[in-house]
Amino acid sequence: MSSPAEPISISRLADSLSIAWDARDVVTANGSVFRLIRVEGTMEWHHHEEDQLFVCWDGTFTVELEASPVVELKRGDVFVVPRGTEHKTHANGLAHALMSIGVHTMARP
Repeated sequence: MSSPAEPISISRLADSLSIAWDARDVVTANGSVFRLIRVEGTMEWHHHEEDQLFVCWDGTFTVELEASPVVELKRGDVFVVPRGTEHKTHANGLAHALMSIGVHTMARP
């Protein structure tokens, strides 16, 4: 995936995500993918081998880090989970997040 020649509507992409934790890669740049995720329910404990950046697009969700207080993200908030940090994400309702992470990074249980 490369950068598109025209703007992409994040709102339209969000509307197209129909199930919990569904995701769409939006663009790639500088070795990272910018991914839109439907945050609903709980994503269990996992970690990544590099930093993971979250931008709350809409709704509210939490990120719980191992041995740290829970972080609540609201629309427009940005938060980085440091590489190798065990974390889980949870939303009581429906939320969407934009996430930036390395193209080849996968969750590690």
